[in-house]
Amino acid sequence: MTFQREKLVNVIQGDYTISEDPEAVLTTVLGSCIAVCLSDPQRGIGGMNHFLLPNRDGAEGENVRYGAYAMELLINGLLKQGADRSRLQAKVFGGGKMIGSLQDIGNSNTKFARQFLADEGIPCLAESTGGTQARRIRFWPTTGKVKQLLVSSDAARVEPPKPVPAAPPVADDITLF
Repeated sequence: MTFQREKLVNVIQGDYTISEDPEAVLTTVLGSCIAVCLSDPQRGIGGMNHFLLPNRDGAEGENVRYGAYAMELLINGLLKQGADRSRLQAKVFGGGKMIGSLQDIGNSNTKFARQFLADEGIPCLAESTGGTQARRIRFWPTTGKVKQLLVSSDAARVEPPKPVPAAPPVADDITLF
């Protein structure tokens, strides 16, 4: 049995990564943010972005944390490295409603990603968006394969430590001072 080594590459908020390394696995954790995984499996190249908000007008919008700019960087980066636009395939993840009392940023991000891909003529083969759970994504860019793990809201909760019962007194063996 042969094991293939994996090179995990974490794609943080407001970033994107492109790879044609068959050992690379792009990974991220999402709440209301969106990750778009694009691949050209025939060429064996793909990439992932991780954006926080759909877009912003003006020069400040030219930042990878905004979807419009992050999508342009990802697509153009793939094309520069030999991907064929007609073979690009997308998978979209994230867009959760993480804080119930606030505006639904996740829904806005999801709508943006869907519309952007439709406008660019890039088919979305899979999507897992919305809900109230965070997601951990693992993306193999050379094949387009993606695995998702839903992270329960209980996993994020930190329980306070339980008090440790006091040890019974020990005879004067050791004195600490």
